[in-house]
Amino acid sequence: MTSYAESMSSLLLVEDDPEIGKSVNAALSANGHHVLWAHDAVAAREASAGTAFDLALLDLGLPHGDGVDVCRELRMAQPGCVIVMLTARRSEMDVVVGLEAGADDYLTKPFGLTELLARVRAHLRRRESMSPHEPGAWSSGDLEIDLDARRVLIAGTEVQLRAKEFELLARLAQDAGRAVSRETLMSDVWDENWFGSTKTLDVHMASLRRKLDEVASRAPSPAALPVLTTLRGHGYRLDPPAPASD
Repeated sequence: MTSYAESMSSLLLVEDDPEIGKSVNAALSANGHHVLWAHDAVAAREASAGTAFDLALLDLGLPHGDGVDVCRELRMAQPGCVIVMLTARRSEMDVVVGLEAGADDYLTKPFGLTELLARVRAHLRRRESMSPHEPGAWSSGDLEIDLDARRVLIAGTEVQLRAKEFELLARLAQDAGRAVSRETLMSDVWDENWFGSTKTLDVHMASLRRKLDEVASRAPSPAALPVLTTLRGHGYRLDPPAPASD
């Protein structure tokens, strides 16, 4: 049964192929979603400027503009919107570029409607349950995670994180000092029935590291940050800050 939260979800579909757009639009609408279908980059920009969306399905190959640029602009305009790329570009670099532009996930064409609907349900379910299990705050060195407000600060300066980046950091902080497998992170941050590529995790982790380092570098004095340690073949661990050198 479709939940009330899912049935009231507002979705943006950006797809120029009339056959794909028609079938995806019909399937989403039949599953209780309100869908706005934009056929090109210009229409996508107009739609995102005037309506708040829970989730966007964004084709990267668009007329009248680059889908990667649309993705970047949509992320800036609507930070809380889940963005799933629909792309025929199969190279790893193309996928990474899209994820770094702000996408949360991707599907490569051709894809089945069953897979698409499952992925949409998974993301909307995660979006509805984004509140942390234990409200409050967590800190280590100069890093503070405000779980109630979903904010991350370094020496008092806020780090602008996307939803998945925040959830990754909060999940690692939950087991600080302990190894967390890639499978556990994908299950807890994306979905327990995840069946997509873990490249999504790698790109989000790289972006998280970069944003933390950028804010730390602007601190008036050297900031003490916990270390995001990569455990090759397993996952990641959030370690305490390195001792200050004399």
